[in-house]
Amino acid sequence: MKPKSVGTIVFLVGSYITCQLIADIGATRFVQIGPLALSAGTFVFGLTFTLRDLIHKHLGKNWARSAIAAAAIFNIFLSGYLYLMSLFAAPIWYANAEAWNTIFGLVPAITIGSIIAEFISEMVDTEIYSLWTKWLPKAPQWTRVLVSNVCSIPVDSLVFCTLAFSIVPKLLGAAGITLMEALTFAAGGQIVYKFAITLISLPFIYFVKDKPADVEYIKVK
Repeated sequence: MKPKSVGTIVFLVGSYITCQLIADIGATRFVQIGPLALSAGTFVFGLTFTLRDLIHKHLGKNWARSAIAAAAIFNIFLSGYLYLMSLFAAPIWYANAEAWNTIFGLVPAITIGSIIAEFISEMVDTEIYSLWTKWLPKAPQWTRVLVSNVCSIPVDSLVFCTLAFSIVPKLLGAAGITLMEALTFAAGGQIVYKFAITLISLPFIYFVKDKPADVEYIKVK
């Protein structure tokens, strides 16, 4: 394998997993933009769909699936680690312990909803991208990103909001919003801004080469 290829692989997969982790941390904070309220993770998470498409294009479908699974595992590890750290007593001089615990130790609903939504939506994105490339191989490359993201972004937002803010909180005995309120919240802000990020990131698909049909960098089963 050429050094240049190794660097591209590390960058693409590393960027994808890193953005997934950043998005999950950002999901603990909400922002108000005009009339819309959305989680701060929305801005970064919208980019992960395009990064996943870049992995698919350059490395193939199996690599894309493996990157999605790896991101889910690291997200589980991150949330578990932060939760365990919240159980330890903090030094007297550390004044932010309660605030830290509130943000990182007491958000299991957001964590569960986020991980499940990411896994489902990214797998949907992978399948749509693969089918579009197979059925219309001569279509402009940016259409692969646009079509796959148009299908997967609503899935992500709807699954995340219904799980994180309605279903999981109620299962855990916490306060939650109604299912209809969760769906309205998802449609009101999450989907809109993720689509905007998709449009901005469309040209990125031309930054990497297609994986040659006769080349297998490293077999991923």
